[in-house]
Parts: sequence; structure tokens; C-alpha cells
Amino acid sequence: MHSHLRFENPPALPHEAVVETLERALRDRAHEGEAASVLVGSALNDEDREFVEHWCVQVGTRAVPGSPLLGLAGLCLGHTARRFGYLSAEALALVESLAARAEADPKEVDGRALDGFDDARSFLHLW
Repeated sequence: MHSHLRFENPPALPHEAVVETLERALRDRAHEGEAASVLVGSALNDEDREFVEHWCVQVGTRAVPGSPLLGLAGLCLGHTARRFGYLSAEALALVESLAARAEADPKEVDGRALDGFDDARSFLHLW
């Protein structure tokens, strides 16, 4: 018998649940896995660009060096740029900064930040 793994994008959750989950993970790294799923679900499926961008920026500025949430925040900002065709100046600066940190030290910020920066540049026609 073969088992097939199926990847499904996580859904967007109600904003209160997103805030609670992300805040918990920023206080306690044991909750980073759940937070990653929530952040991706929001970036891919939430229709409130300002909310998604705000929480990507919060995670990307508050997560500790080495946290997988840093690279993921950059990637999710790239998703946000692709979906909405816009990022604020603060979010653009962060996605660029996270990519630079990933290039300088992949143990501090993982390479997904580079993918997010590439997406932002491509979909926003920048740089």
C-alpha cells in the first residue's frame, strides 16, 4: 500500500486567532510551527492586505535571530506583493533587510527571505 502525502495551503483564520497565535510564538519559540502555518494561511488567503502586511512585519522584526519565522515573514511579504501588487515602504524595507541578512548568515535568517525579496521585486517591478 502506498501512502501519498498531500500538501494543502493552510486557510486564513479569524484575525483574533492569528494575533493570539503569532503573539504566543513571539513569546515562546515552542509555538513557532503553529505560527508558521497561521502566517502562511494569512499571506495566501486573507483578503485584508494591511492586516497581513502588519503581522508579517511584526514577525519579521520581533522574531529572534535563527527563528524560522524570520525567513517565512520575508516569504509571506513576497506572497502579499504577488497577491495585492503593493507593499508599504516599511514592508519593502523589511523584505530587503531580511534578504540581506539571509545572504550574510543563513543560520540567522533562512533562504525563504531571498525568495520573498525576489517575489517583491518581480511583482512590484522594483529594483
